[in-house]
This record gives sequence, C-alpha cells and structure tokens, in this order.
Amino acid sequence: MIPIRDELHTTRKPFVTVGLIVLNCVVFLWQITRPAPVQAAIVFSYGAIPARLMADFQQLPLFPAHWFTLISSMFLHGGFLHLIGNMLYLWIFGNNVEDYLGHFRFILFYFACGIVAALTHAVSEFASTVPMIGASGAISGVLGAYLLLFPRARVVVMIWFFFFLRFVRVPAFVVLLLWFLIQISGLFSAPVQAGGVALWAHVGGFVFGFAVVRLLGGPRRPKPYFA
Repeated sequence: MIPIRDELHTTRKPFVTVGLIVLNCVVFLWQITRPAPVQAAIVFSYGAIPARLMADFQQLPLFPAHWFTLISSMFLHGGFLHLIGNMLYLWIFGNNVEDYLGHFRFILFYFACGIVAALTHAVSEFASTVPMIGASGAISGVLGAYLLLFPRARVVVMIWFFFFLRFVRVPAFVVLLLWFLIQISGLFSAPVQAGGVALWAHVGGFVFGFAVVRLLGGPRRPKPYFA
C-alpha cells in the first residue's frame, strides 16, 4: 500500500515543505555525482554515527564535535528509491502540518523531529560505527503529527493485489497506523543489520512528532474533516 496523495487542502503555500524537498534533491545530486571514494567519505563525515555521537556526550559541557551530523545526516540518502520514498511522504503529509503550524514553527518542528529520531537510533545502537543517513526520521515526526491533527483525512493509496492495481481512498489513520505498526514489528521480527533501516529512528521521530505538535500550537486549529 503506497500513498499517492491526500484530499486535505491547505490554506497557505507550503514553502518550507517544497524547499526541503528541493534541498534534499540538490544535495543528493551533488552526492551521487562525486567519485565513489568521495561519496563514501561524505557519508562517513556527515552521517550520524551512533558510537561517535555517544562518545561526544563525554565532552559535555564543551560543544560536541560531531553533533552537527544530527542535521547534516537528514539531507543524505542511500539511493534514488530512498530519496523518492522519503520525498513522497514529505510532500503528501508535510504541507498540511506546515499549514497548521505555520512556516517558521514547521521548520523548527521538522528539525527537532529529525534530531530526536537520530538520537533515538544512536541510543539504541550506541556501539555502532555505521552512519545513519536520510530524512525519514524527521518525516516520521511529520507523520505522527498528521495522525494526531488529521486522522480522518482521506488518503489515496495504490494497492497491488496479485496482478491487479487499484487506487483506494482510506482514512489517514489507517495508512499511518499501519506504517507505524510495520516499523514496530520490524524491531522484533529481524535482527538489526549493518546498512539496514534505522527503525528506532522512525519510531522515535513518529512518537515525538505525535506528542509535541499540539504543544507547539499553530496559527489555527485543524478543522474536523468529514468524508
């Protein structure tokens, strides 16, 4: 089940959402056009490495040397499918959360979700030297916020059933809760492997976004959505 679009209109232009998508795409194009050794160096220099982040805690109250990777890692991706999947979810769900929070609050919210997601992963894999990259931790926070704000908004999803392809309208809470349950089940169904999916980052970002979006408030309250 792949979401294609939602049917909840916005009252303002999603400048931040579009800007984040463009920036992610530009950084990815820069990343993949470098020579292979340079690409690897970029990932290890700007990706969030749990063991390095955990070692930085020992340097407090001095400014930790590698905490900038909590931000830089959000703009690196491991391939076209990784990028396209993340940007699709950001486009579908980000514009309405931005509409609720306003542009400035939304960008603060987005980065806060990404930082919490990366730290959740770092704590869960504190000895790992594998870099974590991708915007999915921050986007998971956006999904959590959308679930709280617009649970009954209709989302058009693409479903494969054997050789048949169908487009179906379902409530947002069905799509988002199913996505969250898949992340949770993945934590307990298979061992974590190097180069795999940072599921704890997804869970941490989602829970954080769900928990804090109302605390941030917004320029307007979300209207009930009836379909």
